[in-house]
Amino acid sequence: MKSPRPRIIIPYALAVAAVFLFLWTRPPLQSSKFPPAEDSDILERAVQHIRDDYVDEADPRRTMEGAFQGLIGSLDPMSSYLNHDLMARASSPRVDQLYDVGLAAYKRPGAFPVVVGIAEGSPAEKAGIQTGDAISAVDDRSTLVWSHNEFRFALKDTEAKPVKLRLIHENATSEKTVDRVAPYPISLAWTEEKGTSGIVRIFHLFSGTGAEFKSSVLPKVAGRKETLILDLRGCREGEIEEARILVNLFVKNLQAGTIEKKGGVKTAWACPAEPVLPDVPLVVWVDPATMGPSEIVAAVLRDLKRAAVVGTTTAGFTAEQKLFPLKTGDGLLLTVGEFVLASGEKIFEKGVTPDVKIEPDKRSRQDYFEKTKGLLRGR
Repeated sequence: MKSPRPRIIIPYALAVAAVFLFLWTRPPLQSSKFPPAEDSDILERAVQHIRDDYVDEADPRRTMEGAFQGLIGSLDPMSSYLNHDLMARASSPRVDQLYDVGLAAYKRPGAFPVVVGIAEGSPAEKAGIQTGDAISAVDDRSTLVWSHNEFRFALKDTEAKPVKLRLIHENATSEKTVDRVAPYPISLAWTEEKGTSGIVRIFHLFSGTGAEFKSSVLPKVAGRKETLILDLRGCREGEIEEARILVNLFVKNLQAGTIEKKGGVKTAWACPAEPVLPDVPLVVWVDPATMGPSEIVAAVLRDLKRAAVVGTTTAGFTAEQKLFPLKTGDGLLLTVGEFVLASGEKIFEKGVTPDVKIEPDKRSRQDYFEKTKGLLRGR
């Protein structure tokens, strides 16, 4: 005899339905863009069919998780519902110290994440992962319904244990077990380049990067008149505050941008300190793996006529986000502010358009420098 179906799924599903209805039928948030309250019968019928007609016993926890993933993931590419494990990683006080595989991927809703950057010498590179590969599963969990940040934190861990990735490369599927390592032994590195003030490769924009620039790069370039190149290729993580500190090294502006929040609230993104390199010419390199705060650096320096940008259009992950923990240990990572340039241009979900574009098949350091030479000759 078939055992009775568990009734626990009903409270979970109804809880999700209640959240949905609460958000979009309460008076302060009424909008013609959202479904009216009378459509609640659709949700009720869906719960009824799951309870009575679904072929197997539904896992209530997975059902609830999937519902929240759909609800939050539909807001924008960065907002995310994070389960208990991912929430623990996202709320780590030092995200930069979590172990990682060393790849950057771009995740659009309803599509598998696509690799857009591989860190040199990383486990991902050693495993043979290539740009353009799609990652359809992480530790046997499909990535299709995940958000960008769900995927990002799924690659990380507090321990140096490997992760299994299912890859799609030119319509062929394979599985690779990839190690995790500490991804950022240094925050930046300066190298000499003839005819310039050097190239500064910035690996991340977590706390301390601006201070490291002052201590290790400034003594090498202070007083020089040649163009300095900021290489932000692959710089996919960091903090908006550290982006502000880096920009302020080159320009002083009390209204370098704004953070716009709900209700039209605007907070000035100011660079009030006297810059340490106010006159050195700048060129900024970007690629598809230039994400988040590094995009803001490139966009602001370009917008203020302080730098030219060479590369490809970036992802547009230029939002302020906040973690909201839930009682279950899960959490929400929500976009609470949108970065807007001083000119009024919005780059969230749009990205930074370079002044000089790089062809998709020519993205090596030498290719970028060849494109940059034209800018150097024009100065």
